[in-house]
Amino acid sequence: MSRMAGKKVLITGGGSGIGESCALLFAKEGARVFLTGRTESKLADVAQQVASQGGQADYLAVDLSSAEGVDRVVDTAIETMGSIDCLINSAGVGYNWNAVSPGSMADIAETPVDKYHEVVAINLDSTYFMCRRVIQHMQQNDGGNIVNISSIYGIVGPRDCHTYSAVKAGIAHLAKSIAVRYAEEGIRANCVAPGFTATPMTEDVMDWFDDKEAIAGIIPQARPGTPDEIANGCLYLASDEASYTTGILLPIDGGWSAK
Repeated sequence: MSRMAGKKVLITGGGSGIGESCALLFAKEGARVFLTGRTESKLADVAQQVASQGGQADYLAVDLSSAEGVDRVVDTAIETMGSIDCLINSAGVGYNWNAVSPGSMADIAETPVDKYHEVVAINLDSTYFMCRRVIQHMQQNDGGNIVNISSIYGIVGPRDCHTYSAVKAGIAHLAKSIAVRYAEEGIRANCVAPGFTATPMTEDVMDWFDDKEAIAGIIPQARPGTPDEIANGCLYLASDEASYTTGILLPIDGGWSAK
């Protein structure tokens, strides 16, 4: 198949989870992909998987929470691929980050100020800086499109992880604002809001699904999603099939947001 034939796609968070699934799927559909994230070994592994299925992938390990790190990635991606047609913003931390940084996924009263700034930098700043820098490139290259990864917690209110929730809502609204401003320049921007998805980010809380009756009261399909299911939504929004689609927030959540 070739839904992304000839497209050059920059994927953040490309070393695992949804970003990894996007890398493999987009490459399978004909895209050349450039991966970035914090862990070089994970990026190298995904790039090897892409190569093994006949695709082409390059990568660079960088901390995206600073504008300088983002500049380095974007400059390298452009130098390597020649241009960027599509940006997938999948980098970020979630529930499992609490084990690394205790308090980062707490409710607002229990979140230390430095943990708030930490999550904002990793999740929101990285997305904002990536959009800013790639839009500047797209303005000079006949447009392109952006897909941000938000979360069900950017739609509904959770009892904890309040910084994460606020950030994910911001990421969704950023895509809408970009869509409105840059449509006239041929740039589309959309957002996907995954529900609970079986990735390393959520593995510490996947035992919630052991109680099928209780979880069905929250998620009608009563199961977690898979990274591939989220990547399928990203592929649609990034492809020419979605040429008249911009500024939307697409929940892929087993029916959670419908309740």
